[in-house]
Amino acid sequence: MPELPEVEALAADLGERLIGRTIRRVQIAEVAALKTFDPPVDALEHAVITGTGRRGKHLVIDVERDEEPRHLHLVLHLARSGWVRWRAEAPKPTTGRGRGPLAARVVLERPDGDEGVGGDGFDVTEQATQKRLAIHVVAHPDQVLSIATLGPEPLDASFTEERFAQILAHAGRAQIKGVLRDQQRIAGIGNAYSDEILHAARMSPFHPASMPPDDVHRLYASLQKVLGDAVERAHGVKASSLKSEKRQGMRVHGRKGEACPVCGDTVRQVIYADSTFEYCATCQTGGKPLADRVLSRLGVRR
Repeated sequence: MPELPEVEALAADLGERLIGRTIRRVQIAEVAALKTFDPPVDALEHAVITGTGRRGKHLVIDVERDEEPRHLHLVLHLARSGWVRWRAEAPKPTTGRGRGPLAARVVLERPDGDEGVGGDGFDVTEQATQKRLAIHVVAHPDQVLSIATLGPEPLDASFTEERFAQILAHAGRAQIKGVLRDQQRIAGIGNAYSDEILHAARMSPFHPASMPPDDVHRLYASLQKVLGDAVERAHGVKASSLKSEKRQGMRVHGRKGEACPVCGDTVRQVIYADSTFEYCATCQTGGKPLADRVLSRLGVRR
């Protein structure tokens, strides 16, 4: 799943390509992905793109129109397997709707102003059997419920260690892995970076969220460093390379069976529901392997 660093880099990459461009048409190929109906998708036609940004794990594209409402936002939640793929040429219109990877297609007007033929643009795709990608057209991003209920951004200056400690204390005995992933507590962290943060902090995924100040300090420092380093690595990386860059930067996530880069022990995996996580027993659990069944109790909100 694209998380805070990848979505931020994706927004920056698209901003260089999109800002100032005019939308010719938006075609929805996966009807279930569109979560709003008013304003309609057609309202984006002939709108000028004025900005791109991120809210949690949501990609937000701002547009301006000649009619009311003048300002609209195309909001994409890419879920686990969604992505945005740039197209250098105008694609042929899709002829059918189905369960293929294409969820939506945005075609831009040609930069020279010639509206006779559509120009370049991007596709929103989802390579998964279970379709969870969400597309919203709204007058304000906060009209998207999953944005309105987001917790604080972990790299904002206002996200202090004291605020982090308050979040953990409020979560009580909840397992820390689930708390870090809970978007209503902290925005933008998913399965991969929660694995990396906990490994850097040498902390078990099952550790209770309420913890002594020394543990809070260690976990907060790890969170800041892991996310900050990931944002720096992703800065300037083109959208087509962001997924591979993310994989290369992982120390334990997705590396089952490989050697831990810190202690050399074998990275282990726990499977729960339809997901997994990875950890190092030597670094994080005192050498004790974790039982898979424990994570069935992890409460994680999208």
